[in-house]
Amino acid sequence: MALAGALERLQEEAICPICLEYMSEPVSIDCGHNFCRGCIAKHCQEKGLWADGPFSCPQCRASCHRSGFRPNRQLANIVESIRQLGLRGGQGTERAAGTPLCPQHDERLKLFCEEDEEPICVVCRESLHHRPHTVYPIEEAAQVYKVKLQQSLEHLSKEVEDVRKRELAERMKTQECKARVWLNS
Repeated sequence: MALAGALERLQEEAICPICLEYMSEPVSIDCGHNFCRGCIAKHCQEKGLWADGPFSCPQCRASCHRSGFRPNRQLANIVESIRQLGLRGGQGTERAAGTPLCPQHDERLKLFCEEDEEPICVVCRESLHHRPHTVYPIEEAAQVYKVKLQQSLEHLSKEVEDVRKRELAERMKTQECKARVWLNS
């Protein structure tokens, strides 16, 4: 159950708050929130911001600039991994919550093909296409991806912390410059 909850939270992080779909070309903005590049650009256009003028983050309302759009490659990789695992919104339909089905055979997706990086059913495993491939139970594959995702998230958290430290240092420099100008006036 803990794994299911963790995967659900991970999926939620991979969903754009504007379009409510998995992020496409995710970018981080000045406040640290992430959006699809197209969604946040459209948000700015709808607000009449074509240049680098400030805009409000759709989530926290912080003032941000279009020049502050930074590609978030790690989040893009996480989104792609979630898509490949077929955890949500994949090709298979769902008979019951959490029970994705093979789109070809209408069987539960119980296995994971390492070469194709996709979940497969037991019928697919016996097909000529998958027979020579390395196949694992989907639970094992989920554990492997969970570890990889956790490592990516830890690295991303460190990067975010580094950016915040640099931002704070820049603010301090700005305050010092303002103080010098004020004292010299």
